[in-house]
Amino acid sequence: MSLRDLGFYVRGRINSGLSGVLNARRGRALLPAPLEEVLGAEASAGPGGLVPLLEGRTNAEREAAVARFLESRGVPFERHRFATFEGRGENLAVELGAGDRVLVLIAHHDAVPGSPGANDNAAAVAILLHLLPRLVVPGGLRVRLLFTAAEEIGYLGARAWVRDVGVAGIVGVLSLELCGIGDSLAVWDAGEPTPFLRTICEALEGRGLRCDEGYHVVGRIPVFGSDHRAFAAAGVPAYGLSIVPSAQAEALRRFVLSPVRSAFMHLVRRPPPFDTYHTSRDAGGTLEAPALAAVAGALQAIVTELA
Repeated sequence: MSLRDLGFYVRGRINSGLSGVLNARRGRALLPAPLEEVLGAEASAGPGGLVPLLEGRTNAEREAAVARFLESRGVPFERHRFATFEGRGENLAVELGAGDRVLVLIAHHDAVPGSPGANDNAAAVAILLHLLPRLVVPGGLRVRLLFTAAEEIGYLGARAWVRDVGVAGIVGVLSLELCGIGDSLAVWDAGEPTPFLRTICEALEGRGLRCDEGYHVVGRIPVFGSDHRAFAAAGVPAYGLSIVPSAQAEALRRFVLSPVRSAFMHLVRRPPPFDTYHTSRDAGGTLEAPALAAVAGALQAIVTELA
């Protein structure tokens, strides 16, 4: 056990424990939709129609629901089980295309205690599942859709994947977080310029988005993080991808880049979409269909540009 792993363990337990206590005080979370009803929903409903697959379920149920969805659609996938002193879970991976160059798109399927987990992170899972039969992967490229467990306890599932499976052939990683509210894309934890980051920007600009308007590139975020950091630690270009309200851009920048202020605001008032983040209010009714569609369109553009 390394000091780094111990740090993740302590941070994860504090995060989960605090969220559980606060959400218990705010009241009961909503009841999930019947799973078979969600599985039978029309595919044309868009990503939002798949948010109830996870919304309001326990983490074990969320994990099982993703696997059940893939099985029901006849999608081949790999199960990666892991167990450490920090916790246990199962990552699920789908490979699209057959190239040697690999782009990894990640959406964690777990949520903090007491939260329905719609924007964090059912929206991201729904986007990737929606893209499954629609994503066009050019020759020479392979896209790995990775649905990770235990992100909320120190990116445990992603760290286990990197440790057990490795990063061979990966040219870039994007982890999807908070992808259901807003109109402006944010690529974050993007410090030093890389060919992968340049590709992302060119893809977004090809969709008519302008830097610092339709999309933002943000450096290392001190407090918040996600699964891509497990890959970045292994030397792979890896960033977070979110969508946020453009009207809140400056407030969000101050919020995420100021650790002390962020800790205080966590208990007071936070700008959207962080006003529902990790709370019992993170329900599907707060999500915006155009936001989910914008993220899905951006991912297709990035895949095309990368090839």
